[in-house]
Amino acid sequence: MQKVSIGEDFAGQRIDNYLRNVLSGVPKSRVYRLLRRGEVRVNGGRVKAEYKLQSGDEVRIPPVRITAPGPPPPDKPAADMLDNAIFEDKRLLVINKPSGVAVHGGSGISHGVIELLRASRPDLKDLALVHRLDRETSGCLVLAKRRSALRELHEKFREGLVEKNYLALAAGDWQHGDFLVKARLLVDNRKNGDRHVIVDEEGKRAKTRINLSRTFGIFSLLQCRPLTGRTHQIRVHAQIMGHPLVVDERYGDPDANRQAKKLGLKRLFLHAQSIAFPDKSGNELHFTAPIADDLDEFLTRLALRKKR
Repeated sequence: MQKVSIGEDFAGQRIDNYLRNVLSGVPKSRVYRLLRRGEVRVNGGRVKAEYKLQSGDEVRIPPVRITAPGPPPPDKPAADMLDNAIFEDKRLLVINKPSGVAVHGGSGISHGVIELLRASRPDLKDLALVHRLDRETSGCLVLAKRRSALRELHEKFREGLVEKNYLALAAGDWQHGDFLVKARLLVDNRKNGDRHVIVDEEGKRAKTRINLSRTFGIFSLLQCRPLTGRTHQIRVHAQIMGHPLVVDERYGDPDANRQAKKLGLKRLFLHAQSIAFPDKSGNELHFTAPIADDLDEFLTRLALRKKR
């Protein structure tokens, strides 16, 4: 049993994220089980996973068998991930995350974005994900190089000061104009371990502003701005509007998916186009990730098809 006194560096961090760093190698499910059972205590009491640590907190961590770390990531994927950087300064690293790469390892995935970047930049001891993107989603992903930057950005997310914009291709011809989708979302853990999100009044509030960027008749290119940050939020909100995203194997329409694949689209069309937030001085930082070549080529193909 170890007792740790929390300093300023970790103040404001969620207890689950703190434990996942301290207990590196312990499966995520085991970390949450420790919290649910009250084996982890803060100031002598039980806490939930969402609890935010305070400076001076005393955390009691039980002895846990840690899995030996696996082999490091191969050099080329690690270097390739660093090549996707679109901005870097002393505090932040912003990358254009490729589709098909998870943001972190786990659940059968050996190496995600964070592991690859840490391997290619071992000098960044405190490199951490500021937010997350689904594995299938490409685009802007922000990482903090210092714990102070991580705390500040998490606070900006909580205060609603971060603006994220996505490009999504949906089935059908969008006729709703500029529409604010409001539907509570609940994560439903299926038997196979996959997370599936459903609309449920018992879920967390979720809002997404959606408007049309361009119509192709059978498909619509949408601009989506999530005002909350729920799992699979854009995908589920588009689905309940009757316009599921194309090549979405979880929430999509099978006929629309087949049609898109027949026209050459091989993966979910969801791209985190930009992210913006104020810096410490109040100046706005705005980052944009160019759309991937395969998605751009597919849009060109659709435009030529529409002209015929």
